[in-house]
Amino acid sequence: MRWDNLFDDLEGQLEQELSADELDERAEEERLRLGRLSLRERILALHEGDDSLVLSVALTNGQQLVVRPSTFGRDWFAADLDEGTHRRSVCIVPLAAVSALLLTRAQIEASLVEVDAASGANSLSARLTLPFVLRDLCRRRSALTLRTTTGDVHGTIDRVGRDHLDLAVHEAGTPRRQSSVTQCRVVPLAQLLLVRL
Repeated sequence: MRWDNLFDDLEGQLEQELSADELDERAEEERLRLGRLSLRERILALHEGDDSLVLSVALTNGQQLVVRPSTFGRDWFAADLDEGTHRRSVCIVPLAAVSALLLTRAQIEASLVEVDAASGANSLSARLTLPFVLRDLCRRRSALTLRTTTGDVHGTIDRVGRDHLDLAVHEAGTPRRQSSVTQCRVVPLAQLLLVRL
């Protein structure tokens, strides 16, 4: 009888140790997963959890935006920009220009959820880089406003290089005509904070 109790006790201890090891292993796997999360993945997780997400974003120049993300590229996201006075516009935000996400406690938890791989890295937009998107805007001759670290400037993109773009500066609301261009600016993409369409 005593042997049975001893074996039962040993069996219980072994199960407890195995359960503790399994919990430790799961906790370590979760720490590793969280350590590999990118800013893009966290914003994407928030968007997948609530596609009507309104997000507060602080830019590297200290400005804060209220946006509703819609499309995610490799190093950028597109969003509806809420400019307050019932005015909305579409914008492109380079991820390098984000200094902070201003999240609620619930949003923090939601941003840590694992993103579905099919909607993340495998989609076409997820492979598009910022220069590719800017080249498309250049090809369309879209008038836009660039927010850079030194301020806002309005114009039309003439060409896009690997790490810069050429902007024909002209007055907002006017088409790009040679006679209306006041200057041509070569803007390093590292200085770009926001593209507002």
